Amino acid sequence: MAFSAVTKRSRSIGAILFNARLFPNSTCRSRSRRFTTETSSASNQTNLIKQLRERTSAPIKDVKAALMESNWDIEAAQTELRKRGKVLASKKSARSATEGLLALALSHTPTHNRAALIELNCETDFVARNDIFQHLALSLAKQALLVESGTQAQLGFGAGGFHVGPETLEELKLNLEHPKISGETTVHNAITEVAAMMGENVKLRRGFVMSTSSNGVLSTYLHTSPQPGLGRIAGILTLEVEDGNSQLEALQRVGSELAMHIVAAKPLFLTKELVSSDALESEREILKSQAETSGKPQMAIEKMVEGRLRKYFEDVVLMEQKFVMNDTINVKTLLNNLSKEVGSPVKIGNFFRMEVGEGIQRLEESTASEPVAQAV
Repeated sequence: MAFSAVTKRSRSIGAILFNARLFPNSTCRSRSRRFTTETSSASNQTNLIKQLRERTSAPIKDVKAALMESNWDIEAAQTELRKRGKVLASKKSARSATEGLLALALSHTPTHNRAALIELNCETDFVARNDIFQHLALSLAKQALLVESGTQAQLGFGAGGFHVGPETLEELKLNLEHPKISGETTVHNAITEVAAMMGENVKLRRGFVMSTSSNGVLSTYLHTSPQPGLGRIAGILTLEVEDGNSQLEALQRVGSELAMHIVAAKPLFLTKELVSSDALESEREILKSQAETSGKPQMAIEKMVEGRLRKYFEDVVLMEQKFVMNDTINVKTLLNNLSKEVGSPVKIGNFFRMEVGEGIQRLEESTASEPVAQAV
């Protein structure tokens, strides 16, 4: 029996070898079909990973995990990623976000000119360079441009400007038109969605709207601008002229130069009269303490303090500052020269300076208000 079984097995093996020699392609063909199927499946999976990554901008490892859990159903995987992202976004909302961009939107009508500026924060400069983040920032600025306020005088920005807080915009409708994030949603949901896609805390921090009449000129400047309408530092001001028929070109030229000046020189007040009494008294005490170390008589100390106060005004008061493009004159002289050129008195109605991340660390350590440059 044992001999018979061995014989049968030998014959079977022999038959297989014989067939392999007679039909060598049949075995290879079977293996080739299996290899081709596996390769095709792997290629499809790679394509799905690529497509979902392009749709969501989520990390590759998260994209692959979502597809595997969804049995490679791309729509189900995308839904799962959005759910995960929103949960993660809410967890990351307490993290510090000091990077980001300022976005500017402008509107010109026959009756007025208007500018809206918003600050959108994130955690890293890498996300600030992302086109989805930038699209959201520009969309938020356009939305802020539509906001009206009846409380502008109470906010301390004068008749030509008012603050726009996140709470004002959060529930407003926003229409996004980006290949990876589009459709109508609320501002709050759009920010949450982008935070989920970026994997970082994304936060609308603040906004500001400034306007002037049709007779005035509204000028803006954005520093470190990755594309039109975006930057890291912004200067905005309005020039008011009594004669509405004055030379518009000259007003626009000087307005643009002054917007750049505001970014570079960091003024805090428009005129000496608008310097707050608290700021002036604090500076006077500091200068007096410094002067007393000289050991000079009290009368000499008082003269030293007054001289240094003039220097303080030149540092923080816009009208007293030396013009950055021609330091032989100050801004007051520049406006006097412009008035003569256009044949009508010209004055600065309002100005504002904003920089990404300014004051955030101090705000996290205390409840002090955010530093902004403004004119009343």
